[in-house]
Amino acid sequence: MLNNVNYNIDITKEPPADDTARQYYFIEKAKAYVQRESEELGRPLTFCVTTFGCQMNARDSEKLCGILEKIGYVEAAEDEADFIIFNTCTVRENANMRVYGRLGQLKPRKKKNPHMMIGLCGCMMQEPEVVEKLKTSYRYVDIIFGTHNIFKFAELIVTRFESQRMVIDIWKDTDKIVENLPNDRKFSFKSGVNIMFGCNNFCSYCIVPYVRGRERSRDPEAIISEIRQLVADGVVEVMLLGQNVNSYGKNLEHPITFAQLLERIEQIEGLERIRFMTSHPKDLSDELIEVMGKSKKICKHLHLPVQSGSSKILKKMNRHYTKEQYLELVEKIRRSVPDISLTTDIIVGFPGETEEDFEETMDIVRKVRYDSAFTFIYSKRTGTPAAVMEDQVPEDVVKNRFDRLLKEVHSIASEVCSVHEGTVQTALIESVSEHDPSMVTGRLSNNLLVHIKGDKGMIGRLADVRLTECKGFYYLGELAE
Repeated sequence: MLNNVNYNIDITKEPPADDTARQYYFIEKAKAYVQRESEELGRPLTFCVTTFGCQMNARDSEKLCGILEKIGYVEAAEDEADFIIFNTCTVRENANMRVYGRLGQLKPRKKKNPHMMIGLCGCMMQEPEVVEKLKTSYRYVDIIFGTHNIFKFAELIVTRFESQRMVIDIWKDTDKIVENLPNDRKFSFKSGVNIMFGCNNFCSYCIVPYVRGRERSRDPEAIISEIRQLVADGVVEVMLLGQNVNSYGKNLEHPITFAQLLERIEQIEGLERIRFMTSHPKDLSDELIEVMGKSKKICKHLHLPVQSGSSKILKKMNRHYTKEQYLELVEKIRRSVPDISLTTDIIVGFPGETEEDFEETMDIVRKVRYDSAFTFIYSKRTGTPAAVMEDQVPEDVVKNRFDRLLKEVHSIASEVCSVHEGTVQTALIESVSEHDPSMVTGRLSNNLLVHIKGDKGMIGRLADVRLTECKGFYYLGELAE
């Protein structure tokens, strides 16, 4: 499932000025180097891309895989691969430590295999201290690049082949969006689609705006064209991706709202389902709620990160809404979309959080009654305002609060999900069950999973399923007659 764009490429000439054509030029150039090395080895060169972090990173990895396959590499397991790429995340400090650990394990292997290459990209590479550490302690890494220039991957590979030295290409920021490069989709029936990049919110605990840059939206025509192409290729569900999709379109030459974009996507024939990630509560407009309420294709699921139930803590987090405003928003959403499934993110132990503040969080969990919640213990992130705040909460206190929150979230979620028991819902069959090969796993509109009897021939189909038993965060079911 590779994108194929045809350019008349002549690698004996200078590279073209157009960004997309330029990268296809370097793809052809890299192909020649890979072919030569494959002939020397007597086998195809192999690669493995390992993704850390969010769905944005997963989508970026599909692009990396697409470029590598176009160049002539063949995908393989990490312990066999000639070219290992780590697409990194830096939301939490321990994510960085994991990458360093994996790099350390690769060192002896790299010594034994002179043709082996290691590439590092993604959010972690946007931190200057990380790059310095790699330059001094991990000299055997071949290519280092960040979040803004993933599209240059083929060009960087060529530079590495030609220079035989460590290649570092980090951009501080960019307004560039380069379209129509190869990508290798993980699924034939669903796909992520980037609608924007970057973030302008600067929540006090979050490193993302510093490593992903400021918000920039893709042209709506490019998005529509990509989705049409995906649908023609068999895709029935798209996930629209952005750090804050509600901000989409504000910085375009001809501004368009996210709600207006959704209305246009809804009209694409053959597309069955639309999902999106992530919504910031401060930007969720009445217009968007209205569009969700009347849509036949937007899934009945909204991820609406609250982070804390305390207005005092929300202010310290720089979230730009209060507890009361959040609850009012939830009420408004539920009026327009009564069967909506709400999920959220919650941070426990933010600096200055008192027992009272925590109880406010517990209160919002009880009032909203989320279908599920991603709960996190606050992780001090160097480079963010929160990292230097006073009143860091003791570890044992945070652990106690986290356990109480988790118990409450689980208890409520199982009650909320059980109301659908006995109903017939449409599921997109995504895979053979990991636990039982005689069953398949489908995803409902509300984003929960259901397991039913079936085989791999059902994958990619939409099926009406009766939910026979709720198991907390998933269901057992059967095909509806």
